[in-house]
Amino acid sequence: MENSRRSFFKKGIAAGVGALLIPELAKAVVLEHTAVTSSKITLKKNAVILFQGDSITDAGRDRADVNANSQGQLGYGYSLYTATGLLANHADKQLKIYNKGISGDKVFQLRGRWEIDCLSLMPDVLSILVGVNDYWHTLSGGYKGTVKVYEDDYRALLQYTKEKLPNVQLVIGEPFALKGGAAIDLDRWFPQFDEYRVVARKLADEFKAVFVPYQAGFDAAMKLAPARYWSGDGVHPDLPGRQLMANLWLEATGLK
Repeated sequence: MENSRRSFFKKGIAAGVGALLIPELAKAVVLEHTAVTSSKITLKKNAVILFQGDSITDAGRDRADVNANSQGQLGYGYSLYTATGLLANHADKQLKIYNKGISGDKVFQLRGRWEIDCLSLMPDVLSILVGVNDYWHTLSGGYKGTVKVYEDDYRALLQYTKEKLPNVQLVIGEPFALKGGAAIDLDRWFPQFDEYRVVARKLADEFKAVFVPYQAGFDAAMKLAPARYWSGDGVHPDLPGRQLMANLWLEATGLK
């Protein structure tokens, strides 16, 4: 089965299938970049799922809306697309899904609001995507952090979370940047930014979290259509990019 999926993926790339390949592309990328023994998510009835991160997760959500599963509260990004899939595929679980991403956040800023925006919700599943600002703001925002600061802050956040919520199931998204996006200056972003991706994967392994290979997914997708089809600036996904992220998340967690 795995070999047939990889074969389908390679044939699709060669044929230039385009955005219609998103579901199979996500399957193939997850197969390629996660081990067979990788953690998967299990859902209980009334499980609380929380998406956390920066503007990619925030995606214009209405912060005054505190209702689970509402479109305003979820925003218009990958969290909404993922939530839609989860709610449709697991209606029997009556899930409660929240988005608490905040635009511009770095890891230490997540930690500063963790009691209110994470622990108080007592999530059963906690999905975190953070890292692009931890690098990007060193280029444009005067931030003095390093990849070591990112790793240390992120590890401390995860340790604290597991201490307070020992049974929480973690999902860690891979930070990504699309070469060819308007905001991505290749000479300034690479290879330095790749180190942040390595850290996220390392921490996912360390904390036995599900790892979602977003960068690998977009790299594969850019063989079908250029970067600006998926994300105009190379950081914030547009419609097909959001759908791709949702498919990658659902595949990686085993919740498709």
